[in-house]
Amino acid sequence: MTASSLITFVLLFFILVVALSSFVTVKQGTIAVITVFGKYRRILMPGLNFKIPLIENIYSKISIQNRSVELEFQAVTFDQANVYFKAMLLYSVLDQSEEAIKNVAFKFVDERNLMQALIRTVEGSIRAFVATKRQSEVLILRRDIVEHVKEQLDTILEGWGYHLQDLQLNDITFDDVIMKSMSQVVASNNLKAAAENEGQALLITKTKAAEAEGNAIKISAEAERQAAQLRGQGIALFREEVAKGMTVAAKEMQGANMDTSVILFTMWTESIKHFAENSNGNVIFLDGSTEGMERTMKEMMALNLLQSDKVKK
Repeated sequence: MTASSLITFVLLFFILVVALSSFVTVKQGTIAVITVFGKYRRILMPGLNFKIPLIENIYSKISIQNRSVELEFQAVTFDQANVYFKAMLLYSVLDQSEEAIKNVAFKFVDERNLMQALIRTVEGSIRAFVATKRQSEVLILRRDIVEHVKEQLDTILEGWGYHLQDLQLNDITFDDVIMKSMSQVVASNNLKAAAENEGQALLITKTKAAEAEGNAIKISAEAERQAAQLRGQGIALFREEVAKGMTVAAKEMQGANMDTSVILFTMWTESIKHFAENSNGNVIFLDGSTEGMERTMKEMMALNLLQSDKVKK
């Protein structure tokens, strides 16, 4: 091979290498940053791109996909209680604009420094928020903590070219002594609530029982009143019918020119017969003398006259 042929071969090989290095393939989800002699020039989007050989250089390839990092750190509350956090941070490049990509590429020396700044900023923001709250408030302020961190970090991360997608506080714990005391407080509150519920249930039961007993007494009293009223009405009707019967019998006997005192004597003997048949005793005391009989007849006739006067009125 002659010298001219060798030179031609080397030249063609050099041209081929330069031509091949002019084409750059950028993967999906990645953006390439181009510099010229160390100075920013432009960005290359995903796909096949062309760059000037030997002049334009690929400074870095930046992923625009979401990235996550787990955090574990400690904070102190206003009442000097230690709080331990386990969190997951989800972040990404702000957007695909040239300004955002330039910030991502040149704000930090490398990825490690970026992660260190990001983690320390998140931890500092949470610690500052927790330092203003009491230990008993931290557990119920999970959402407030996340919103506070996002509000504080959005502006800072935008300056770095990033955006905080989400912050999840997966676990919030305290020292063992505090956890045990909190469990005891919860247990005592549950016992107190159970006792109060039991007392309320007993009060309701007693109240309902008293109401039922009172209603039963009212119903019984009303029934007794109605029964007494009916008994009184029955006795009154019985007496009225007896009086009517005696009046009719007396009129008939007067029309027959008979002595009406016979009716009273008959009632007297019927009464004695009733006493004898239905009494549980063995002895009936009666005044059998003539004076006693005469006195009894006079009393019965007087009652008869009094009843007759009432009927006439």
